[in-house]
Amino acid sequence: MDTIGSGGAELRGEEARHLTRVLRVEAGQRYEISDNQAAWLAEIVEARGERVLFRLIEPIDSPRPPVEITLCAALIKFDRFEWIVEKATELGVERILPIETARVEKGLCEAARKRIERWVRIARESSQQSRRVRVPEVLPPVRLENALLESADHRYFLEEASAPPLLQVIPAPRAAGARVALLSGPEGGWTEAERLLAGAAGWQAVSLSPRVLRSETAAAAAIAILMNAWM
Repeated sequence: MDTIGSGGAELRGEEARHLTRVLRVEAGQRYEISDNQAAWLAEIVEARGERVLFRLIEPIDSPRPPVEITLCAALIKFDRFEWIVEKATELGVERILPIETARVEKGLCEAARKRIERWVRIARESSQQSRRVRVPEVLPPVRLENALLESADHRYFLEEASAPPLLQVIPAPRAAGARVALLSGPEGGWTEAERLLAGAAGWQAVSLSPRVLRSETAAAAAIAILMNAWM
């Protein structure tokens, strides 16, 4: 939403065109709208071309997630990474940080910088589909060494079966609003040097299954476990 205030709201550009030309909305129809901070039930007053005007009816309760998760996700093939962005958004993460690791395909990190705008759009569309108020921040990719500097109350990196299960190492009691950083690995897994680097930086190794999971599956499963643990 471009502007919200004084009892009304205005939407312009591509999203407005989608409403007017594809959905063919009309005055009197009601929608839930958001400015990425709060949400309202609103009624369309006018819909023409690239401009849609709304009348605010009432605010919608939009509590923050019980835990703030930053997903530090190793870059993988872009179709699968887009799946991570979509599902992580639906599950409620606050930030998505793409990372370059030793086993990331050559050139993938540089190409990823040109994909940020697309990933932001995917996150926005996924937020709308899941009726989420705040769109997660999608950051430019960084090397693993920089990702390990992420500040959080709890920091976990996903390993294979040799590490303790994630659910067993989550602390109790759990403070509402705690910040958690989650590091998911690349296709082919971590190198031994990367394991040592993460451990030395204070990250807790955790596992999800006795089986080897795809990178995107592991990321989504871990986020779901963390969200449910704090609910």
